[in-house]
Amino acid sequence: MSSGIGKKTAASGTAFWKGTILMGQFERTALLIGDEGIAALRKKAVAVFGVGGVGSFAVEALARAGVGKIALFDHDAVAESNLNRQLIALHSTIGQPKVEVAAWRIHDICPQTEVLTFPVFYTAENADEFDLSAYDYVIDAIDTVTSKLLLIERCKASNVPILSSMGTGNHADASHFAIADISKTSVCPLARVMRTELKKRGIRKVKVLFSDEPPLKPRVTDPEKRKQTPGSLPYVPSVAGLLIAGEVVRDLLKGENS
Repeated sequence: MSSGIGKKTAASGTAFWKGTILMGQFERTALLIGDEGIAALRKKAVAVFGVGGVGSFAVEALARAGVGKIALFDHDAVAESNLNRQLIALHSTIGQPKVEVAAWRIHDICPQTEVLTFPVFYTAENADEFDLSAYDYVIDAIDTVTSKLLLIERCKASNVPILSSMGTGNHADASHFAIADISKTSVCPLARVMRTELKKRGIRKVKVLFSDEPPLKPRVTDPEKRKQTPGSLPYVPSVAGLLIAGEVVRDLLKGENS
């Protein structure tokens, strides 16, 4: 069910990355977070659930930041409708598993990064197969409410930090995104549902990305399609994914320095 793409990091610490091709690759990043920051990120493992419009950009930023191990969870294949917003979507990748395309990109960005691919839809039936405690952080970019709730529950039970993406569809202004506790969210319909359901489960203090921009109405004549398929623009979910990756990297470095 899983496959490792790329090579495992042979060693950790400043001496490792400064003595390899990674020295040039992370030189600009080290100017801001230091050699010790690069070394710390090379030792971190992050799991990303959902490698679509939000998740694909989060994955890319994590790889370029230097996170040493990235696990990818997504059951879907690249489709033509993904071309407008997903980093992994090209005419040449249509029909290919999203996790494998994303893994190839990571490997090409940094061959020393370890990548695990899980082409699965995360559900109660298979959740026990995955040990979330193996990761330093989890990113939730899943579309389905039941799977999002389950993943948050399991992360809380494993004491693993998680950042959950709320809705990015039907939005046109990426400047409305913010990262906050779920209790501080407003406007976002998905966040409203998640707040209610998490409260029922007694779960508090969940960090999320959300938008306070009122959702736009898709310009379609089929009411059923309007309910099922939200509209999207290339510069909205991409910004959400990058914001999430930035927050995760900062949190990982804070944990290292605390």
